[in-house]
Amino acid sequence: MEDSRERARRVLADAGLPPGALAEVRPLAGGTYNTVEEILLSDGTRYVLKVPPPPTVPGLRHERRLTVAEAAFCAGAERAEVPAPRAVTLAPDHAEPHLLLTACPGVPWPEAAPAGAEREALRGELGRQVARLHRVTGTAFGYPTGALGPLAPDWRTAFTAMTDAVLADARDHRPWLPLPVDEVAAVFRAAAPALDAVTVPVLVHFDLWPGNILVDRAGPDGPARIGGLIDGERMFWGDPLADFVSLALLDDIGRDDAFLAGYAKEGGPAVLDGDGRLRLALYRAYLDLIMLTETVPRAVGAEDARRVRERVGPHLVATLEEIAEGSKFTS
Repeated sequence: MEDSRERARRVLADAGLPPGALAEVRPLAGGTYNTVEEILLSDGTRYVLKVPPPPTVPGLRHERRLTVAEAAFCAGAERAEVPAPRAVTLAPDHAEPHLLLTACPGVPWPEAAPAGAEREALRGELGRQVARLHRVTGTAFGYPTGALGPLAPDWRTAFTAMTDAVLADARDHRPWLPLPVDEVAAVFRAAAPALDAVTVPVLVHFDLWPGNILVDRAGPDGPARIGGLIDGERMFWGDPLADFVSLALLDDIGRDDAFLAGYAKEGGPAVLDGDGRLRLALYRAYLDLIMLTETVPRAVGAEDARRVRERVGPHLVATLEEIAEGSKFTS
């Protein structure tokens, strides 16, 4: 812990904040890649520090310079006036690479456990916030980190590079997959023309599962609100429909009436028509591949790996079948 405190003091000094005001450093659970710590100052101010692993630690091809992507998400969320952390300092090439963020109020959605009318209201609010995020546009497509090369001029090129990268990771790490890698790659290739419908690069968080949505309450019995959308390190510029994957993880966003109503009310650009559903299936398959492949470099235990296989494997098979069927109508 002393090393963490010394590092926190150095980070505060780099940010122009008083290192002598450091009161406490607490590890934060839930991260699967970066080391995440909460920094508390003597006046009660809270920050979140993210420190990437050394370059020698195994990871997937797109998992490089993730702090750059998170800072880009924070800047976009600020433009959209969506509650999210703000980047205080970004130092990806520092001797001690790190990202210092402001802290958002609230607890992760599963801990808040909203139910009934409160849950419906929060899902509607979430839909409005995601629609506001999707009004933020970039100049080109792909991951802003440079991990897979420069941004691409079109979405088909960018998403093909993303899927090619995770398929290459699967060939390298040899995770359990329900189908051979080459068969999966062929399904992606056949559906690629559907991606040409996307012409505007939109801010996509791509990791908005409940653990990354904070719920804040005004007192024990007060009303709940979305306190922040956090952990934007998987952000990319792409199709707004891609955000619907983690928002309904291993499920169908079409059943989330409250979210979709809020999204539509705020003028969200994503449309769940036939072509949209094919693209959404592509993004579901991409995330499924990531979840299955990362079990190897993450060195998860046998029991955790089994749970991922049992939950994600059948979902990937069904999604690939949906893509193959939908690809018959693309040109």
